[in-house]
Amino acid sequence: MSDVIQSGKQKMNFHVETVRVDSHSSLSRCKSAEIVLDTDLAGNPNALNPAELLLSALSACIIKGVERVAPILHFQMKGIQVIVDGIRQDVPPKMEFIRYTVIVDTEESDERLHLLHENIKKYGTVFNTIAPGTDLAGEIRRK
Repeated sequence: MSDVIQSGKQKMNFHVETVRVDSHSSLSRCKSAEIVLDTDLAGNPNALNPAELLLSALSACIIKGVERVAPILHFQMKGIQVIVDGIRQDVPPKMEFIRYTVIVDTEESDERLHLLHENIKKYGTVFNTIAPGTDLAGEIRRK
């Protein structure tokens, strides 16, 4: 990942390379990381398919957003879990809707939990990429 200057503002640039391994899987590489992808038309139980990868990206975005804003908000927590479910429609093929639950192990007040959720929704890159084209909704709650 490198930074690019556009219109006077620094922008983040991402680079991923994916290769077909065989008729069952592909391999994506980014930085020093690799992930096996299910690109088999029959499905591959040992890898994430593209829709599952999208839902995983949303989960990671939510957790990374919490990691980013928790120190700013002085939000105390012991852990976090994100559960995401999506429904795919066939025509046209897309995620019809996505529902998520963020479960936070915290003693913070309900108001502070709500503030954390608002920050997740406002500043999440993947969240804000998915939201305009999908019925995306969720909740945050205490463990």
